Amino acid sequence: MYYELYIDVFFLENFMIDSLLLLAVGRAMKCFRSYGRVVLGGMLGSLLTCLVVAAPLPAALKLLLFHFAVNSLMLTAGLRISGAAQFAKAFVLLYLAAVATGGAAELLRPWMRYAGLLYGAFVAGYFLFYAIWRTAARSGRREEEILSVTLYAGKTVIETTALWDTGNNLTDPLTGDPVNIVAPGLAKEMLAPEGADKGFRYIPFRCVGGESVLPVFRGEKMCIHTGEDCWIMRPLLGISPSGLLREEGCQMILNPGVLYR
Repeated sequence: MYYELYIDVFFLENFMIDSLLLLAVGRAMKCFRSYGRVVLGGMLGSLLTCLVVAAPLPAALKLLLFHFAVNSLMLTAGLRISGAAQFAKAFVLLYLAAVATGGAAELLRPWMRYAGLLYGAFVAGYFLFYAIWRTAARSGRREEEILSVTLYAGKTVIETTALWDTGNNLTDPLTGDPVNIVAPGLAKEMLAPEGADKGFRYIPFRCVGGESVLPVFRGEKMCIHTGEDCWIMRPLLGISPSGLLREEGCQMILNPGVLYR
């Protein structure tokens, strides 16, 4: 049987799909670098796929190259992979994301006459995979957990402990960003260094005693140590009202939303 392959169309379709898969894995594992690196990884994966298809190689060797060499190089180029354990997890998630996006494409196959619809199906699969991953990650985490957090303010580095609290759903009504609560002493320490962002404003805040306002400000960055370090740039921090932080040694309440954005 004879097949005619348009290599430019084949490259474009693989590039779009590979980029979506890398984006899904990067968001799920919090090892996302930048959209530029995702595009670079998608282009590399698509280019290598085209080369393997065009090369006169045995079918068994092509299968190995497709499933190991091409995917490995694509992950390394597109994501911030650190260590063999994280790479293995990313490799497995890549195939799970491919199953989700492929399933969405299969459901819409009767209506796929154009490449745009194919890409739209894979976009739907991306959102499906990410929604499933977020649900599974949230259900697997304990309701309350003490975590180690590193805060950065100018040249000052602050090591502290934080209470992971799924009951903290406070968000900024202006930007929609999740708000993390810090003790007044910790906030003072963060705002003291030269070069720290001292601008803050107030947002509505509901507490046991009724409604009030909460002063919030932007931190420079923070790292949540959860087995795999999770970096949050420009986190939104609210200064705790008196008596809210009662956990001994705990200077902060984390909003679960910071890890799922």
